[in-house]
Amino acid sequence: MATAAQLAARLDRLPMAKHIWYLVTLISLGGGFELYDLFLTAYIAPGLNRAGYFTPESLGVFNVLGPYHVAGIGTFVFALFAGLFVGAICLGHVADEYGRRTVFTFSLVWYSITTAIMAFQTSGFSVDLWRFIAGIGIGVELVTIDTYVAELVPLTHRGRAFAYSQFFQFLAVPVVAFIAYLLVPRTPFGFDGWRWVVLIGSAGAIVIWFIRLGLPESPRWLARRGRLAEAEAITAAIEAKVADDVGPLPAPGPAVAQDEGAGSFAEIWQPPYDRRAIILSVFNFFQTFGYYGFAAWVPTLLIAKGITITTSLLYSFVIAIANPIGPLLCTLIADKMERKWQVCSGAIGIGMFGMLFANATDAAMLIALGVLVTLCNNWMSYSFHSYQAELFPTRIRSRAVGFVYSWSRLSAALSGLAVAYLLNLGGVNAVFSFIAFAMLIVVVSIGGFGPRTTGLALEAISRA
Repeated sequence: MATAAQLAARLDRLPMAKHIWYLVTLISLGGGFELYDLFLTAYIAPGLNRAGYFTPESLGVFNVLGPYHVAGIGTFVFALFAGLFVGAICLGHVADEYGRRTVFTFSLVWYSITTAIMAFQTSGFSVDLWRFIAGIGIGVELVTIDTYVAELVPLTHRGRAFAYSQFFQFLAVPVVAFIAYLLVPRTPFGFDGWRWVVLIGSAGAIVIWFIRLGLPESPRWLARRGRLAEAEAITAAIEAKVADDVGPLPAPGPAVAQDEGAGSFAEIWQPPYDRRAIILSVFNFFQTFGYYGFAAWVPTLLIAKGITITTSLLYSFVIAIANPIGPLLCTLIADKMERKWQVCSGAIGIGMFGMLFANATDAAMLIALGVLVTLCNNWMSYSFHSYQAELFPTRIRSRAVGFVYSWSRLSAALSGLAVAYLLNLGGVNAVFSFIAFAMLIVVVSIGGFGPRTTGLALEAISRA
């Protein structure tokens, strides 16, 4: 029977055939509903505000942040990312224990049920509470997606696969923006528009859950757990379907010996993973100030520049269209440019175009700069999701990614408070000055200290 190293070599030598793209598409469709839920924050916030859910009376204990001028939309953003933080850091390891596929489907059901419950809440406190609970499930899902894609895709196409995956996931952003533009200012059938936006995402996720039942478990994970017969069967099935697509397969390359270990949290702090964990933790803490500091606040930032709620939602929809375009463009360079420099290039663009956006007044210029910030966000996002999943071995991949990624969830929770405070203190300019500083930290951490990964086998990277 094949060893774990031999199975990994067989997967890595496969051409990127139609069947591999099919598997990545299934994973990505499920991820699309996670992105739908993440980004609906920006688009339903004006509706929640208009409904009076951000008043001190409605927020209840969440109004404790009122004296700091962040008790409005800031609490809603904070609740989501606090949940994501708990999910990533406390439950990120479960995919290492129970399998990528099992946790993948379970977390989607969690999201669907808890988000649907949120749609029927009648106070700011209960909306924020259920937003927090839903975020826990989403946090686990996003970690598992990265782990799943990295382990199924051949080494020569990991970058393209992550870019393609995020293309499908980010299709959800213009969808939610357009639905919000149509529904948030209205009350169809006497039901608040923001509630419809939430329920549509929740209902669609159930459909995708049934579709994804056909996904195989990761052979790398099965082999790591000693279930070699199952791993062999799934690998052989993938090989057979790829051969049907492209013909005879090339011979596998040399098998790279697997690292041994129990797969414990303590192993994250053993060389060379300890250095990587520190670098990625710093990176993740600061990257979200740029990413969600813009993406989760687009309509609100536009309103702060004097644009009406309806017009701001329209502008936001136009800007949101760029979200799936960014990863699609990135497929052209995904495996041709070193991953760490793609992360840095996206961060530089966010800082530069963000400052120009802060000082623009013309409608066309605002939209153009918003699109450029969004494209750079996408570039940084797809490349770092691939990058961090590549830097740890199979036995601790989900656990380690969950840990380092959790710092982005914590900072995103804080970003809701920070952006609200800065917007009140110094307007849009203050917000983007802070974002530019955060992007500088990103460039220094990854550009100065991150290892190279492009074109290398996962097993070779983990041993470097």
